[in-house]
Amino acid sequence: MKPETVKNKGIFDGLSKNVFILGLGSLLTDISSEMIYPIIPLFLVSVLHAPMSVIGLIESIAESTASILKVFSGWISDKLGKRKPLIVLGYGLSALSKPWLALSGSWIHVLLIRFADRFGKGIRTSPRDALIADSSSCEARGKAFGLHRAMDTVGAAIGPLIAFFVLLKLKNAFRLIFILAAVPGLLGFLVLLLFVNEKKKIKQTDSPKITFRSFDKNLIHFTLICAVFSAGNFSDAFLILRAKELGISTVFIPLLYFCFNLTYSLAALPAGILSDKIGRDRVIKGGFFLFALLYSGFALAKNIETIWLLFIAYGFYYALTEGIQKAMVADLAPPSLRGTAMGTFNFTIGLAGLPASLTAGLLWQYFGAPVAFFYGASLAVVSGLMLSFWGRKNATPVY
Repeated sequence: MKPETVKNKGIFDGLSKNVFILGLGSLLTDISSEMIYPIIPLFLVSVLHAPMSVIGLIESIAESTASILKVFSGWISDKLGKRKPLIVLGYGLSALSKPWLALSGSWIHVLLIRFADRFGKGIRTSPRDALIADSSSCEARGKAFGLHRAMDTVGAAIGPLIAFFVLLKLKNAFRLIFILAAVPGLLGFLVLLLFVNEKKKIKQTDSPKITFRSFDKNLIHFTLICAVFSAGNFSDAFLILRAKELGISTVFIPLLYFCFNLTYSLAALPAGILSDKIGRDRVIKGGFFLFALLYSGFALAKNIETIWLLFIAYGFYYALTEGIQKAMVADLAPPSLRGTAMGTFNFTIGLAGLPASLTAGLLWQYFGAPVAFFYGASLAVVSGLMLSFWGRKNATPVY
């Protein structure tokens, strides 16, 4: 699909209908996902009596499954010259898997369902990100990814808010929330199935291969820096459990997660626009150092008030990194290989992140929460320094 060449003057210039439809589909899906995500660790601990190490294992397998599959789905979308079939399939699988959590009787059931959900995420993410890049002008690419992250995270804010009100009325109604979460998930699937428009195949100059050899060396270097960061970026489930450990009651956990996602959604689009103006590397580097500061805060926190402030600020870290990293990959990858590049990037950071949650769970279980958080903070500092030494000229868009 040929990128649009609209002049980037207004806030929505350079963006196409597909960017908005993909954002809406993600918004609805994240209402579904984030209704259940902040309560899964609580469900595992309080209902299924799973230890910390098991929670770390579940999150490591779930998130790494998604990351590893992204390389294959991205490659397939380049090979076919089509993105939509994989996008729709991935969202559909995730939507159908979530309500089965209501029947879980052991942590193994939760593991299998989380695996299926993340399997769907792995199928859809790289083709979706490639289609966002295909559907937006080069000079508005950061804006396009920022808008998508903003819409996605509006859903991620609404989901915990719904869960909060359910728990406020019906204490520990975890299984009811799992069932209710199916509704917005299925709506998101239908929106994407009916309204995403992809008429033309992407022209292939070469047969895509799952390898770094086809990519610019700067893309390889950037991917490796992000992989170092990923090795210390363990699941947000541990932030939720830290909040619980310091005295925040179960009913307020979804509200806490709502505050984080609200900050993220409000900051994502401005962060994307900022990256278009001052450079993606500067914005991402700021996100890495902010992450280190916040993880140190989680390690040292002693009271509930501090946890609330940390969760609110944590949304800024996401806004400065998540969408901007994808825009950087799109900048440095040839258009015909964008899906493969997105997938290879996600595969690499997923592989590096495979032990992150398991390591955090073990460190927490045997040495306490502060050690786990300082572990993540230290790798974030290393990543930020590596990005500084990488240099401005290396971050210049190639395509």
